[in-house]
Amino acid sequence: MLSSRVSPSIGGDTLTPAQPLADGQELISIGERFILGFFSPIQTNNRYIGIWYKVSPPTIVWVANRQHPISECNGSLSITANGTLIITDQNSKTIWSSGSSGPANPVAQLLDDGNFIVKEANVPGSFAWQSSDFPSDTLLPGMKLGWNLTSGLNRNLTSWTSPSDPAPGPYSLVLDLHGDPQIILWAGSNKLGRSGPWIGQRFSGNPDIMRFKLFILEFVMKNDEVFYMYNTTSTSIIARFTVNYTGVVQRLVWHDDSHMWSIYFSEPKDPCDYVSQCGAYGVCNADNSPICSCLRGFKPRSPTSWDFRDGCVRMTELDCRNGTDGFVTTKEVKLPDTSTSTVYRSMGLDECRAACLRNCSCMAYASAYANGTGCIMWTTELTDTRVYFGGQDLYVRLAAINLDKDRGVLLNWQTRYNIIEGIAQGLLYLHRDSRLRIIHRDLKASNIFLDKDMNPKISDFGLARIFKEDETALNTRRVVGTYGYMSPEYAMDGIFSATATATLGAIPFASHRNSERKEDKDWELPLFDLGTIIAATSNFSIENKLGQGGFGPVYKGKLGEEQEIAVKRLSKTSAQGADEFMNEVMLIAKLQHRNLVRLLDKDRGVLLNWQTRYNIIEGIAQGLLYLHRDSRLRIIHRDLKASNIFLDKDMNPKISDFGLARIFKEDETALNTRRVVGTYGYMSPEYAMDGIFSVKSDVFSFGVLVLEIISGRKNRGVSISEYKGNLLAHAWSLWMEGNGLELVDELISNSIFMVEAMNCIKVGLLCVQESPKDRPTMSSVVLMLGNRNTSLPDPKHPGFFPTRACSEIESSKSKMDVASINELSVTTVEGR
Repeated sequence: MLSSRVSPSIGGDTLTPAQPLADGQELISIGERFILGFFSPIQTNNRYIGIWYKVSPPTIVWVANRQHPISECNGSLSITANGTLIITDQNSKTIWSSGSSGPANPVAQLLDDGNFIVKEANVPGSFAWQSSDFPSDTLLPGMKLGWNLTSGLNRNLTSWTSPSDPAPGPYSLVLDLHGDPQIILWAGSNKLGRSGPWIGQRFSGNPDIMRFKLFILEFVMKNDEVFYMYNTTSTSIIARFTVNYTGVVQRLVWHDDSHMWSIYFSEPKDPCDYVSQCGAYGVCNADNSPICSCLRGFKPRSPTSWDFRDGCVRMTELDCRNGTDGFVTTKEVKLPDTSTSTVYRSMGLDECRAACLRNCSCMAYASAYANGTGCIMWTTELTDTRVYFGGQDLYVRLAAINLDKDRGVLLNWQTRYNIIEGIAQGLLYLHRDSRLRIIHRDLKASNIFLDKDMNPKISDFGLARIFKEDETALNTRRVVGTYGYMSPEYAMDGIFSATATATLGAIPFASHRNSERKEDKDWELPLFDLGTIIAATSNFSIENKLGQGGFGPVYKGKLGEEQEIAVKRLSKTSAQGADEFMNEVMLIAKLQHRNLVRLLDKDRGVLLNWQTRYNIIEGIAQGLLYLHRDSRLRIIHRDLKASNIFLDKDMNPKISDFGLARIFKEDETALNTRRVVGTYGYMSPEYAMDGIFSVKSDVFSFGVLVLEIISGRKNRGVSISEYKGNLLAHAWSLWMEGNGLELVDELISNSIFMVEAMNCIKVGLLCVQESPKDRPTMSSVVLMLGNRNTSLPDPKHPGFFPTRACSEIESSKSKMDVASINELSVTTVEGR
């Protein structure tokens, strides 16, 4: 940021030996895009020569005398007769010099791309010196980051020390030429982050950049120079690429309408962006907890010491001489550190594999480019590997015994049978024969290791639970485990037992990943200081506590004399975190609809007659329709449940708690996530089991709510001894028997309008159908509820429909004329 001490230019964009630039004067590029002159950073009177974008407020992009400020406003910039640029202070002492000798008739000119050059007067296209060869903290479009191999010039970015001091700070962005070149972010002498190697249109570690159509990236490797540069797709775009004083690398674009810089890329953005978080042969995934795991075929060197980055070691040593080694594919990763790798740019992938196998020191290989061409080989430990949506395939060398799927010849039927039998024996020991009765809770393929004799070993007991002798099942509020391996009662209701663990049928001996894409967040929100909040809530007094949710306690309060507020306070013990908390704040601030919550009201169940319940159902439907279709942001709530529907004083429903919500782009219909969030009993089957969520996930939750509101009962909460099906199964059974009205709450069963109630029950059952494509959209739901006499389609069975309910229904089929036995399907939920 600049001070306001500026004066008119000296008349153009050029400096001559006869006309120096005094403090208070400026050069302005021909297109009036850039200005060069003296400036003072914020909170200081020191004076510097700089170049800045002509925007308001001005943005500094280059500084000449970074380490040698002038203390008074009496300095000047001049060009000598031999073409050297100098800055002198009030005593005519030279404090900075370009150190170059130029042409016989030199001038200095500020170009419209922000480059300040020394050249021969009236001779275009040639220059003896340019500011872009000596960047500060900013790379402008067309500037080079990298090396002139002939002169040894290294163009790199260096942060400011602070907003008030442009002297070189501790952070620098440097193109490293070792191995396969990559850009390294340094903090002093320590590597902080890296871009990964150039793989064609981008660097391996920056897949997000391809989403932005504003930039054209280029990486040049020639005999005399190696550099990275970028341009914009339009000359009207004002952009910069910078490393700031906090060590964050950002790509920004200026918006005239808002007079602000928008961040299009920022790094480090998560813990896995920091170099080698997980050590040798470790792989980092920011969506996991803990974030570190081992590459396939490796195990933790010190299982309890991930914080010390001890990394991983091989389960089985390689046997290069006998030629039995092979490769396992690790998909969608940022390639490991390439500073010690070897690159063969004309070699194909098959040839690369053969060359790696011939070299007993070769640990892994990959394509050098995203299109599958070229070859990179690693002969040292693999470090700084991370999972990335849109990443590359990495082929890691393993001993034959650790290849299982890739060397399926070793897994003949007898071997597979022995593996299944061995796992079963291990589970029997855990469930019955061990002195501690243990439920594993995360039994999956990647937690089954095979020894040299192909005997299975159950591993990873981090999520296991010990049962007492008299316990048969437990309930949990937090789901842990892996999609595709969790039993239905656990995934939906949080009920786990020995039978919930023994899901052997779901183990394919191959793991898969689904990466959750993260949207850019916008935290431009009004803020209240802590003192104001403390005053409003009487210092979070117990008398003001309204309740408690996943984030922590909620307090009522008043701002001033009139405005009532509710304050959520994030608890240290919250199962959710700051990201989810800020996510909710952002969405509530941006969304405006009468059916989105602002304040929690007391339970007024005594007033919940049929008409009130019907209005609540309609209100929730309208709120969801707004989120899915009518809001300027398309929102999937992901945690729609009874406790997140609040009623105001007029009994109007308000949808609350947007901490787990996700914004969808216009062209997105569904997303995958690796981490389940939500509440048992309300999650759709495809989300609870496979991590796939869409608007139809919210429709499922809405259907559960409808049936709960009508019946006055929760979908889950029964103990295991009584577990004969949840509310969905009960409602479906009654519906198929022709006794749907028995579902209605006894408190209102004598006052309801029969046709209207049956219509609502049918809408609820349509919403909870197992297949997402069978469920209606919220716009259809609103029409169904609004046209009370409209004939609705018959629902199919709900998701997580227990087989017990099927058998009971089948026995009562003879009483019905509505459906035949062939029209009723029995669903057994299995890992997909």
